[in-house]
Amino acid sequence: MLKVLCGCLWWVGLTFGTIAHATSVVFLNPGLSTETFWVSYSQFMQAAAKDLGLDLRVRYSERNGQNTLQQAREALQGPNSPDYLVVVNEQYIAPQILRMAQGSPVKLLIVNNALTPDQVQLLDAGKYPNWIGSITANDEEGGYLMLKELLRQHGPVPAGETLQLLAFSGAKNTPTSQAREQGLRRALGEHPQVHLRQLVYGEWSRQRAFEQATLMYKRYPQATLVWSANDEMALGAMQALSGSGRTPGKEVLFSAINSSPEVLQARLQGRISALVAGHFTLGGWAMVLLHDDASGVDIQRHGGRERQVRLFQLIDRPQAQRLLDLRNHEGDGVNFRALSAQGKPATYQYPFSLKMLWK
Repeated sequence: MLKVLCGCLWWVGLTFGTIAHATSVVFLNPGLSTETFWVSYSQFMQAAAKDLGLDLRVRYSERNGQNTLQQAREALQGPNSPDYLVVVNEQYIAPQILRMAQGSPVKLLIVNNALTPDQVQLLDAGKYPNWIGSITANDEEGGYLMLKELLRQHGPVPAGETLQLLAFSGAKNTPTSQAREQGLRRALGEHPQVHLRQLVYGEWSRQRAFEQATLMYKRYPQATLVWSANDEMALGAMQALSGSGRTPGKEVLFSAINSSPEVLQARLQGRISALVAGHFTLGGWAMVLLHDDASGVDIQRHGGRERQVRLFQLIDRPQAQRLLDLRNHEGDGVNFRALSAQGKPATYQYPFSLKMLWK
């Protein structure tokens, strides 16, 4: 009996030891804990972490940069520091966290908003060996695709006529917002018949965009195209239009980025004419990189230190329905382990894509 009991205790100890030594990750989520995009982003990360055997903890800053810095300090200098810290360069905050991490064994990965070229130059990345890189989406292309699709759906513009456009960018000091705006301006350069009447910074907020749009529609009553750098601002701008007697998707065409249930429904109903999505998966793909790094894979050989993934794609109505059907379970059918570079040839490139969800 004693031998059996000891054997059981040995097995239990081994099991708990394995759990205790699982690779640990802390993600400093810059969004609100009630914000649809950032919650779904974290859920996809958790699905990936579970499949890969990672111990992931998510902390929300509630859109407060000081909260992020405090959370980073606790993760890097506290008694229970993780193996990896995943951060977003929202509000240009990443360099402060990198400096804070000097001398710490914790490895850092930046997602969504990479370091700007100026930040890279000022930082001298060689001083931060525990910064293993960044993974971002093709935000510039996302901004470009939205306007191109709006114009495709609008149809040809007669010679000598122009279209008036209103634009809602995100946060002025966020690389993602800047990249999407650059994509908008690239598309504008290809279509001189489109006149950008005003671009405002809606700070990703539905209420702020609603208030801004209310004034803009009065100022530019002939505007027929509205470009928005996320779904919340698009929905706010659409709400403001309701009092003018015009109909979204008919007299005024709207675009948006993201895949919240509300914006997917708007796409299905035709109120959103151009929808781009895919980057909510980015954190899940980041988990694959961390799993491989922890397993001794040189992830830089399979895509470089600062990688950009073509995640954004236009979402048609069948795909919008598919994303709605997958809601809160987007990662359940994805075999994250199969994406690992372990045992793959040196030429292997991670096939991260929104297409992984359609399988």
